[in-house]
Amino acid sequence: MRVSKEQTARNRDRVVETGARLFREHGLDGIGIADLMRASGLTHGGFYGQFESKEALAAECIARSFVSSVARWQRIVENAPDAPIRALAEDYLSLRHLNAIEHGCAFTALAPDAARRGGPIAVEMAAGMQALADILRQALPDGNRAKALALLSQMSGAMTLARSVNDPALAQEILEAARASVIAQGEGSA
Repeated sequence: MRVSKEQTARNRDRVVETGARLFREHGLDGIGIADLMRASGLTHGGFYGQFESKEALAAECIARSFVSSVARWQRIVENAPDAPIRALAEDYLSLRHLNAIEHGCAFTALAPDAARRGGPIAVEMAAGMQALADILRQALPDGNRAKALALLSQMSGAMTLARSVNDPALAQEILEAARASVIAQGEGSA
């Protein structure tokens, strides 16, 4: 059965959206093509007609994840013009984000995979990092890029640590400490 170009595009979009979620949840090696395609409601055979490789799909999924993150961060900043860094820190360093790895930041879910693989995956991670750092830089009173990079590093590092411990109280303590530090630095009192 022949599939229209429109349906092919919708199928591809569904695979990328599903992959963006599943790769964050399971890691790049934690989900195979057959399972990803099944979760997308498609057959395994359709994969190679749409994607060159799993790596190419992963890079596209990471890019999609960052499109969502950038849009979310922009909305947060727009809705909190008097305290954008506080609003970003409170959202990012939250228990909601901690417990939603499949919908959360691609950094905290996929950075180790990207570092090991390099190539297009690392390129998309770098592009996403640059975009989020730019939002932070613009939200800072002094527009300092180095400070924006430091804040982003602190935020993603704290989330990574909080997710890595098997102790909810310690995870919450990590997030609270990082949140207070990011807010203080972002508001100029650190």
